[in-house]
Order: sequence, then C-alpha cells, then structure tokens
Amino acid sequence: MKKRILVTGRLPGKIITSLSKRFQAEINMEDRPFNRQKLLHRIKDKDGLLSMITDDVNEEVLSKANQLKMIAQFGVGYNNIDVLAATKLGIPVSNTPGVLTDATAELAFALILAISRRLVEGDRMTREGRFRWWAPMLFLGSEVTGKTLGVIGMGKIGKAVAQRANCFNMPILYHNRARINVSEETELMAKYVDMKTLLSRSDFISLHVPLSDETRHLIGSRELSLMKPTAYLINTSRGPVVDEKALLQALRKKKIGGAGLDVYENEPALTPGLAELDNVVLLPHVGSGTLETRFRMAAMAAGNLITGLNGKVPPNLVNPDVLSHQRL
Repeated sequence: MKKRILVTGRLPGKIITSLSKRFQAEINMEDRPFNRQKLLHRIKDKDGLLSMITDDVNEEVLSKANQLKMIAQFGVGYNNIDVLAATKLGIPVSNTPGVLTDATAELAFALILAISRRLVEGDRMTREGRFRWWAPMLFLGSEVTGKTLGVIGMGKIGKAVAQRANCFNMPILYHNRARINVSEETELMAKYVDMKTLLSRSDFISLHVPLSDETRHLIGSRELSLMKPTAYLINTSRGPVVDEKALLQALRKKKIGGAGLDVYENEPALTPGLAELDNVVLLPHVGSGTLETRFRMAAMAAGNLITGLNGKVPPNLVNPDVLSHQRL
C-alpha cells in the first residue's frame, strides 16, 4: 500500500506527477495558505508532510499526526515548524537551502536600486499622467555606485549580495556571528566590523539572518537611530528581524533615507501607515520567486520527502538529533 502524504501548496506539475506516482497524495492545488482546520484534520493519517512557510506546524498539529514520519519544508526557513517537538516525536524535518541564493540576492539588489532611484514612485507618477516634462532637479534619487554596503549575516545569500555589490564598486562592511575566512574577505573585498560601526557607516544595510530569539527585533529604534539619515534598510530575510513599528516611525520622521522590504513582522499584514509612505518599497515575499528557483525548491523538498519516507536520512535534515529515536 502506498504511503500517504499531504502537500499544503501547489507545486510545479512535474513534481506533483512524480509525488502522485509514488504516494497516495493529497495536494492543495490553490495558491493560498492551507486551511488550518483542514491541516489539523487531514494530517491524522499521513506518513509525510510537504509544508509551506505559511503552515504553523506546531505542537497541536504534531500531536494529531500519529503516523507522521517525515516533514519536508518548502523553503530555507523553518521557524513555522516546532522542530523541538518534532524531534521528540521522532519526526525528521528538512528544508531547501542553497537553491534560492541567487534569486534572493538578486531581489535584495533590486530593492537597493528601486528604493535609491525611486523606481516605484516614478512608475506610479508616469502611470498617473503626472510626468509632464523633464527638469534638472526633478525626481532625483541616489546613486548606488561607490556607496558603502553593510551586510548583516554573511552566509550564502549575504555573500551573493556582496558579490553583486562588487560590480558597483561598493565598499562592503559585514557583521556575522563568526568572521568568515580571510580568503573570502579578500575575494569579496569585505571588512568585518561590529554592529555599531556597520550601522553608522553604511549607506545601504541588507539583512540576511535567520529568525531566532537572538535576531528577533535585531533592528529596532536604537539600531535605526545609529543609521545615517540618508541610509536605506533592505530586508529579504525574515520580517520579525525588524521592529516594524520602530521602522515606521523612522521612515515617517525621515530619520533614515528609506527601506526596501520583502518580508513583514506580521505577514501578510503591514503595520498600519507603512503602505502610505513613499520612502519604502513593499514586495509580497518574492525573494525566491523565479520559475527556476521555485522548481528547484519543489524538486528538493520532494526529494527530501521521498528519501525520508524510504527510511533514509534526507539530504537537508535540520534536526539530526532525531536519528537516535526516529519513528519506524
């Protein structure tokens, strides 16, 4: 008898076909989050779960998943899953690292260009028929070339952003939990500094840290006050890394130059007032949103699920402690 799986988001057709051949698959074919009550009800008889970042796979869900033997997350981040509870229950959890590095780095740099050159404002003005003539001092933005980029979190994505910044001759400052090796610093032309130095000297600050207790509200009122009044904050990591209310006040009072956001503290809701501002670019969490990347993510998540349900260690296991008491 085929094992039963639940897939909570619509995937590329080839991946759906592949999973349906191997398993008795129940798949959400709508481009909207899976209904919470459905998740609680339908997880009961499933051997595998291919989850989305919009699923709250907490202890309540796991307590009902009596047969669950594998969770394959579609995404790098997995803070929506109670990994500790899953580990205690012997359920391996995997994610999809690496495959979205370039797409997310591209988007971070797109936000840098969009906010500094006021692209969204300009597009709106043109569409509304308010572009009547050219003038020397009309609708000026800020150049990116030669400006200092501060990267907070020099992992794969942070390094990819730094590589792109090199093409714009941007001096790079970075802060990380641990300093990267000297050869990488030389290749990226990046200098390791403390947070205070990075915040006060950077013209653009790009966030690339995972969400944890240590990084929640990593950027708040104090950190924003250290930034230059002309500096821009870019967040393509996780929404709660930034205190959104503090950011709103900093933007309203023009304490910083602007911000480019792809993620939000209470996603998909925005802090009231944020959408009214012209000095912020707001995107709908599309950091990995390319055809190529989403296919690779789906293929990796499906591969993790297949491997795990075949009784083997999935390639991207995030809770290796589970191996000592995995469910059979």
